[in-house]
Amino acid sequence: MSAAPRVVLVGPMGVGKSTVGKLLAERLGVGYRDTDDDIVAAEGRTIAEIFVDEGEPVFRALEKNAVGRALAEHDGVLALGGGSVLDADTRALLAGQRVVYLSMDVEEAVRRTGLNAARPLLAVNPRKQWRELMEARRALYEGVATAVVATDGRTPEEVTQIALDALELKEA
Repeated sequence: MSAAPRVVLVGPMGVGKSTVGKLLAERLGVGYRDTDDDIVAAEGRTIAEIFVDEGEPVFRALEKNAVGRALAEHDGVLALGGGSVLDADTRALLAGQRVVYLSMDVEEAVRRTGLNAARPLLAVNPRKQWRELMEARRALYEGVATAVVATDGRTPEEVTQIALDALELKEA
């Protein structure tokens, strides 16, 4: 592997991976990359549109490729899509990386995202679906994580500092 990210962020949609990722990158003096952004740029359409037009299996294949490429190419802070840990090959690629799992409870998820229609996996009964997604994914997030940072009731700046401290990383 020619490059390795300084930090990889995983966690559910709406937890703040993009916000915290950008702050971490700034504090570490490195670049920021988001695999969801990579997919949108490559496909020329939103993730929601990919889900609707092609279905979840096609999106997951695109996501797996995007994550593999980003892990090989990017040496800064990398944020992964919420479902990327569902893929066993992706989880294997994350072994040995500095991975921070940003966690939150369902009430915080409702407050932050409004669990809105732009989230294709949460279109019907969002609270129930969010809980079910987290039940399916929590152990996967924890399994790849070097550190777990609860984001509930914390500012992005507080979460960023806790992540830096947990990983024992020095600011640039």
